[in-house]
Amino acid sequence: MENMVKIINTSNNPNPEYKTTGSSGMDVRAFVVGSIEIAPLDRALIKTGLFLEMNETLECQVRPRSGLALKKGITVLNSPGTIDADYRGEIGIILMNLSDDKVVIESGDRIAQLVFAKVEKVTLENVEVVNKTERGEGGFGSTGIK
Repeated sequence: MENMVKIINTSNNPNPEYKTTGSSGMDVRAFVVGSIEIAPLDRALIKTGLFLEMNETLECQVRPRSGLALKKGITVLNSPGTIDADYRGEIGIILMNLSDDKVVIESGDRIAQLVFAKVEKVTLENVEVVNKTERGEGGFGSTGIK
């Protein structure tokens, strides 16, 4: 069963959409007045003109677009960004320029992708110990690279 997500689009851009039948993410576009320049190693909040309402079993993840990352060094700073089910404000995308050149964002540019995912709610139980595993406390590269 497909989940329905309600959208208000105050921009002059089309709604986010899947570009292919196998796409996991919907491309989202910038909605800015004029253009926004992002200097090398700088960041900017880019508005979209979009507002969502979704079932509380969902979250909307904001992820970088691979083409922008490779070709222009642009990424989503808090990737993946999370849009919670109860958030009703305008979606803003925090873009970071990791390149050596300034990048210009104009209204209508596809700047990120939105991926909707199921959210599993849990109950935390306070305990004194947790079960041991083969891995144990090893982290941050403890399993090697090959």
